[in-house]
Amino acid sequence: MPREQAEPSVQHGSAGRDGWRVLVVESDPRAAEHLVQSLRRHGHEAVWVDTGGKALRAYRSAEMVLIDLELPDLDGLEVCREIRAAGDTPVIAVTARGAELDRVLGLQAGSDDYLVKPYGFLELIARMEAVMRRVRPRPAVARPIARGALLIEAGCREVSVAGRPVDLTRKEFDLLHLLASQPDAVVPRAQIERQVWGNAEVSRSRTIDTHVNSLRNKLGAGTWIVTVRGVGFRFGHG
Repeated sequence: MPREQAEPSVQHGSAGRDGWRVLVVESDPRAAEHLVQSLRRHGHEAVWVDTGGKALRAYRSAEMVLIDLELPDLDGLEVCREIRAAGDTPVIAVTARGAELDRVLGLQAGSDDYLVKPYGFLELIARMEAVMRRVRPRPAVARPIARGALLIEAGCREVSVAGRPVDLTRKEFDLLHLLASQPDAVVPRAQIERQVWGNAEVSRSRTIDTHVNSLRNKLGAGTWIVTVRGVGFRFGHG
């Protein structure tokens, strides 16, 4: 459990422009509740699961995972490996395992950082910010993209259709931005895998198709993204 420490005064509510969707994987209910409430006070959206199996079902909707390695069903290291094998969702191990070998194994399993309990909450926030700067750098010049009723603001990673905000995951935003930035081109699947998933093996699990379908539903029209069978996708019109 994190050490009690003075925290900045932040209003409750959903995450703002600088907040993230955080999945807390923790078997101790008291520690989980304390951490979730602290994250929410700091402006983040936070949800909690208490097993590795639940984590593997829930992490795709999160922008960051904080995971205790001591879980009742699966070893936390194996959960880290599976999350990393599927994509690049940032993972920070938050655990009582403090030996040097444990740290090495945690990092080798795919965690982006490793924090030993007990820890200070402000140190955790600083580590989260450092990880997010590495995995989600903001472009030096982020110009909005306007395509009809669709507005994509890359600088703050916000999307709206006819003034209606659209809540996207990190991968959904990256995929939409890639297609909208090349409105007259067909973007091959291989390029999408390379630029959005970093060459991860995503085609077999139809991950791209799942994200495209989710984007179409969230944008309110299937014509925003056009499937070019056997090649890839291109940006369309709502």
